[in-house]
Amino acid sequence: MEVALHEVSRLLISYMNEALSDTPVVCLMGARQCGKTTLAKQLLPGRAYITLDDQNLLRAARKDPMGFIEQLPDPVTLDEVQRVPELLLAIKHTVDIDRRPGRFLLTGSANLLQLPKLADSLAGRMETIYLQPFAEAEKERMPGRFLANLLEALPEPSVMPSRVSGASELPSRIIAGGYPEPIDRSAKRSRQWHRQYIRSLIERDIQDVARILDKAQLERLLQMAALQTGELLNVSSLGSDLGMDRQTVERYLTALERMFLIRRVPAWHKRSAKRLIKTPKIHVCDSGLAATLSELRAEDWLTKRDAFGHLLESFVMQQLIAQAEWTDPDLRFFHYRDKDGVEVDTVITRGESVWGVEVKASATVHPSDGKGLRRLARLVGKSFRGGVVLYDGTSTLRVGEKEDQIVAVPISRFWTE
Repeated sequence: MEVALHEVSRLLISYMNEALSDTPVVCLMGARQCGKTTLAKQLLPGRAYITLDDQNLLRAARKDPMGFIEQLPDPVTLDEVQRVPELLLAIKHTVDIDRRPGRFLLTGSANLLQLPKLADSLAGRMETIYLQPFAEAEKERMPGRFLANLLEALPEPSVMPSRVSGASELPSRIIAGGYPEPIDRSAKRSRQWHRQYIRSLIERDIQDVARILDKAQLERLLQMAALQTGELLNVSSLGSDLGMDRQTVERYLTALERMFLIRRVPAWHKRSAKRLIKTPKIHVCDSGLAATLSELRAEDWLTKRDAFGHLLESFVMQQLIAQAEWTDPDLRFFHYRDKDGVEVDTVITRGESVWGVEVKASATVHPSDGKGLRRLARLVGKSFRGGVVLYDGTSTLRVGEKEDQIVAVPISRFWTE
C-alpha cells in the first residue's frame, strides 16, 4: 500500500480548530508515534513548539513548573506534557488569569485523565481530543463517513460484483495497522518496528504513568493481551498464566491502557448500573501491533482463522472508535454477551439509541449471523436503530426479514465510503 502519510490531513483537524477557537487549553492525546506532533504542526504551523522530550527543558520544567510556564511563548504547543504532570496546575493558574481561547495546545502520549490527582485540575478549562493511529479511511484520503452514515440510516441493499482476483485485501490491512512509520515498510521491517516500539515504551515511557517493578512481566502481559484480543478479559487467568497476583495484573493493565496500547470495552446491559460489574472485552488498540505480538502474518488468513477472527474484531473496533472521534465523541462502545452465550461484538449507544455491529471474516453471510443482533433488538425495543454484519464481501445484503433492521455490509466500506 503506497501511502505518503506525512501528506495526509487528519480528519480531526476541523474538530480541533473548533476547540481551539473557544477553549483556553486543548489537549491532544494518543499513543506515541500515532501522529500527534505532525498534526499539531500542520494545524498551527507558525505557533511556538516546545517538547518535553528535550532533556534540558524536561529538567527545567520539573525543577520549577510555574516558572517554566510563565516563560513560555503565548500561544504555545507543549508536546509530551505527561512527562511533567505538575505543569497542568501551573497552566490552570495562568489560564485563570487570562482565559483567551487557544492559548495552550498540549499533546500527551499517556491518558492524563487517568493519572492520579490530575483528572480535575483543568476541569472547565481544557477540552480533550483523542487521536487514534491512522484509520483506513485516512490512508485512502476518504472522508470516513461509514459511521456517520450508519447513525443516520441503515445502508440500502445493493448487489456488487465479486472481487475479480478473489483475493482479499483485508489481511494485509489488518497486519499493517495504523501507525504511520511502519506502513510503508515490508512486512518483516514493519514487525521489527513494532518490536522496537514496544521496547522503547516499556523502557522509557511507562514510568511516566505507573510504578512498574517488572518491565519484562509487563511486556509478557501485553503479549498475552494480543493473543486474547477481542475476547472476554479474565484477569485471574492472566495472573495464573503469568505468575502474577490479581492486583498486580490490574495495575499493569491500567498502565497499558494509559499508554493507549489496550482498551477494555465494557459489557452492555439494559440497566446502566449493571454495565459496571459485567465482564469487559480486551482489545489491543492497533491491529498491526497485535499481529506482531501474536506472530500472525497475512498468509495465515486462511489457516489461523480463529485467531484472525479475533484480530479482525479489534481492527473493526479501532475503525469505529477512530471515526467516532470526528463523527460524534459522545458515542459509547460496549459488547454484548448473555447467559446463553449469544453475542454482539460491538454495541454503540447515543443516549437511548442503540446500534449493533457483528464482525465476520467470511466472504459470505447467513441468516444465523444476525442471531445476536436480533436478540439485542428484542432487548432494546423501540430504541434499536439497526444492526450491521460486517463481512469480507462486496455487496450490501439484508439479513433476515426487513423488519429485523439488519444488513450485511462489506468491511471495505470503512475506507471506500
